[in-house]
Amino acid sequence: MRILVAEDERALNRILVKQFTKLGYSVDSCFDGESVFDFIQGADYDAIVLDVMMPKKDGFTVLKEMRQMKNSTPVIFLTAKTEISDRVFGHDLGANDYLIKPFSFEELAARVRMITRDSKDNSTNIFTVGDLTVDVKSREVKRGSVKIDLSAREYSILEALIRNAGTVMTREKIENSVWNYDYEGGTNVIDVYIRYLRKKIDDGFETKLIHTVRGAGYILKAEE
Repeated sequence: MRILVAEDERALNRILVKQFTKLGYSVDSCFDGESVFDFIQGADYDAIVLDVMMPKKDGFTVLKEMRQMKNSTPVIFLTAKTEISDRVFGHDLGANDYLIKPFSFEELAARVRMITRDSKDNSTNIFTVGDLTVDVKSREVKRGSVKIDLSAREYSILEALIRNAGTVMTREKIENSVWNYDYEGGTNVIDVYIRYLRKKIDDGFETKLIHTVRGAGYILKAEE
């Protein structure tokens, strides 16, 4: 899952990026409100952690303009403002949650999990294609009754594919779902990880699930 952290306190920004990365998220970050739009125009995010008091454009203005653009990405506000009227105003603009500073990272992470789960309307957290199941909450992967162990990067790519099962994903789309903007590895790295995944997901099984669409990318679907 990919999230954007928009926080002008640089020390806090670095901490949040580090902690979310440890949890397995792909994380981008910026330090002012105007930069948020550069990021959301270039990538799809599962959630945005948005500070209210930022330079150039405050968080309220950013969210208002996002919703006017029909961008429905879940947003959780971070703010030092404690007034109930501010929280009400934020929710009225379309915020999914609101966390007052200072806060614990554990609580922020739990709230991010909650708003992303709600936005995907996925109460079971389990995705299935053929006899492949992926539990995105526990990160458990099974093919039939066989448990499959994946590296963190292999899992992230498989999650991107199964969340978009039946849809062709270009290499660039997969890359954008898994790596942040600082990544410079090139899309050929996707091909390498797809080979790794095929060995673990498809080898030894009659039905192949990971398919190459020549000139386009990859698709996950049950097909003989």
